[in-house]
Amino acid sequence: MKIYTKTGDDGTTGLFGAGRVPKNHPRVALNGDVDELSSYVGLVRSLRDQSPALGQLDGILARIQNRLFTIGALITTPPQSVNFAKIPKLTESDTAFLEAAIDRLTADLPELTQFIPPGGGRAASFLHVCRTVARRAERTLAAAHAANISLDPLIAQYLNRLSDLLFTMARWVNMREGISETSWEK
Repeated sequence: MKIYTKTGDDGTTGLFGAGRVPKNHPRVALNGDVDELSSYVGLVRSLRDQSPALGQLDGILARIQNRLFTIGALITTPPQSVNFAKIPKLTESDTAFLEAAIDRLTADLPELTQFIPPGGGRAASFLHVCRTVARRAERTLAAAHAANISLDPLIAQYLNRLSDLLFTMARWVNMREGISETSWEK
């Protein structure tokens, strides 16, 4: 199978079982943000051998990447598509999994009393990049909703909780690696 099809040379791309749309379509933009987020999560996972703390989070990150592929399928397969019934769906338990992870990691952390700039060690810094891409995906999702694009409401819940978890993971990895948080100097 060839990787190139040449069908996108005209500035369009195919939705799964629902025809072609311009590459700047809200579904395509949102899927691009989710794909970028998954790529950055993969980058973070590649650092697990260099960061024992990050290695402890790899199972969570692997599950997140899997769910991001599920979200991509939901985004690129409109509900009216004949293929919609065939793709996996998000469930409330997916968001609950993120919330449980946030609660477990937060229990180890000092109370957050002020804003902290993103950064710290390499792993934590990349987790912050993931967080900001997740927030961008949330904004792109809001734009898709404003354009009357019908999407599963669990996607918004998942992305919102995911960005919170990525922030918490960054703090937790820095703490485990002995890197102090810096406070925002007003």
